Parts: sequence; structure tokens; C-alpha cells
Amino acid sequence: MLYRYLAKPVFFKLDPETAHHITIGGLHAMEKIPGGLSLLSMMYGVQETPELSMDLWGIRFPNPIGLAAGLDKNGQAVRAFSSIGFGFIEVGTVTPKSQPGNELPRCYRLPQDEALINRMGFNNLGADYLADQLAHIKKLKKQQIPIAVNIGKNKLTSNETAMNDYMECIRILYPYADFFVVNISSPNTPDLRKLQHGDELRKLLEAVTQEMDVQKEKYQRQLPILVKIAPDLGDEELEQVVETISASRISGIIATNTTLSRDGLTHQNSRESGGLSGKPLAQRSTDVIRSIYKLTGGRMPIIGSGGVFTAEDAYEKIKAGASLVEIYTALIFKGPGVNQVINRGLSQLLKRDGFNHISEAIGVDVK
Repeated sequence: MLYRYLAKPVFFKLDPETAHHITIGGLHAMEKIPGGLSLLSMMYGVQETPELSMDLWGIRFPNPIGLAAGLDKNGQAVRAFSSIGFGFIEVGTVTPKSQPGNELPRCYRLPQDEALINRMGFNNLGADYLADQLAHIKKLKKQQIPIAVNIGKNKLTSNETAMNDYMECIRILYPYADFFVVNISSPNTPDLRKLQHGDELRKLLEAVTQEMDVQKEKYQRQLPILVKIAPDLGDEELEQVVETISASRISGIIATNTTLSRDGLTHQNSRESGGLSGKPLAQRSTDVIRSIYKLTGGRMPIIGSGGVFTAEDAYEKIKAGASLVEIYTALIFKGPGVNQVINRGLSQLLKRDGFNHISEAIGVDVK
């Protein structure tokens, strides 16, 4: 209620990127105020429950709802996001070197479509900065949820040498991550999506898994690494991508990134270029999850992302084959209380359908 009637009307009068910076700055400030995080937890926290907690890749997730990459690119508000009910957080996309991203303006709201369009272009402060942020959190020993690090290549790095950027991010950030996500599906970095195909994908995955092995030996700690794919792949393309990923030592898939499709949109901002997130992406991302689950026989863990606003949205993705689910646009439109609503609703849906644990619902619509 506080967000809907007070904060949201103010934020939605501001440029989306300005509102974003204010939000991240405010959450970062709450981490420094005595009792600030406790207040956030009291207002928006989610109590861990046996039926929604999840063990995956040897990692404990207190609940299945995570924050997708893009909102906290530089890891400046991780502890605050941990306090408002997320089961995990994906920081980034981070690149080895800092870069400003694409020209402003580059982010647009589509209120009546409950969607966003962005063409940010991996704007971030670089891997060393993110490492410093995460090292500080680790030193405090107060981080309660898993941290995924979403990694990409710098804009000026060619596809032929892209693997070096991904490997460099792994080297710098390995001590501070719980798992990694290889982003090859953003539509806002030139030619990035070409890395999803054929030999380019195979060579990239071979390079990053080898680097993960090196870091595992160095730190005596094995971490999973996932790949985030686009929703705009055709059926044959998706089958080939999943086949290549399955043949590698990749731990899982995030489905999906933003879409270039504009089907069914009504807002004038739909003419803007960039990746679309939010409600219009929901069905397509669920269809991709279902296809991956079928193609892999349910053996490849999936994180579902795209258009999750309600418990029913999350449950649909879980029943299609997702083990975990991420939100982004819903947080913008619904506010920090959305995690409480989704988690409470998931517990009710599991009880309604006779499941004792959320793992029992994974892929039931496909099986």
C-alpha cells in the first residue's frame, strides 16, 4: 500500500533510469543506517518455510524467488534486497572493464502493458568494483541468500575474443559468488546473441568451464555456472542451443532474457528499440522453459524469468519445469511487497494441489 499510493506515483513521474538510481541509492543508504535492514525485513521480509526452501547445486535457497540481473548491476544494494524477501539475487551484468552503456534515454515504461523496454548496453562499473562490493559483504558475514554473478563481454570486445572477457570476470569474482551466469542473450550489445549458436557457443562454454575448473582448484570450492538464453530462438535454434549446453559441463539454464518482440503492445513506447520485459514476455518464457525441460528430460535445472507478477505466474513456470524463478519488472510495478505475496500464494497453491514441497511441482505439466 505504501509503495502503491506514495512511492510509485512519485517514481513514475521521473525518468525510469533516474528512479532506478534513486532506488539503488536509497537501498544502499538503508544498509548504513542502524536498524535500516531490520526495518526493511520487518516490513517486507519473507519467513523461510519448509515447503518453499530449496537445495540446488549444493546451495540453500530460502525461497524460490530471485531478483533477476540488471537491477543491481554493481552489487550496491545486495544486503537490502536480501532483506525484502528474495531467495537469491543475481547481480550484474558485469564486464571486465567499466563501460557507460548506450546513449540516454535508454529505458522506457509501458504502464498499460505492465512492461519495460531497455537498451542499457551493459552499463556497469567493472568487475573489480563489483568484487570490492561483494568482498565487503563477505567480510561482514551477514549475507543470508545466495549471490549469482551475471557476466558479459565489453562492447568493444569482438565475438572472436569474447571468451577472454567471460574468463576474466570469473577470475576476478570467483571468491565472492555462489554461482555464475553467462549472459549471451542481451539484445543490447552488438552481435552478442550470435554467441548462442554453433561453434561460437561450444567454444565459449568450453573456455568458461575450463576457467571454472582452474578457480575450483585455486579456492577448493566448486561453483555452478549457468547460461542465460533469449526467448526469440526458433524451435530448431532452441533445440541446437540446448543440445550444445547439455553436452558441456554447464549446470543449468536461465530462460529467458528480454525479447525483441512487440506483439500485442498498446503503449506508444513500444516503438522504442531494446529488450522488452514484463507481462507480455510471460507466456513465451514459459513456453521456452517447457521446451527445455522436454529436451533435457528434466535433467537440466532451469531458472524461469520473464513476466512473473503473481504466485500463479511463478507456479506456471515451476510446473513447466523451472526449479527457481526470477522477477524484475514486477518489482518496479508492484513494489517491495511483491515477494511476500508471491511466496504466500505459492504455499497456498502447493497445498491446494496436494504437494508437500515445491520440488514435487517442478515439471508436472510436462511429465
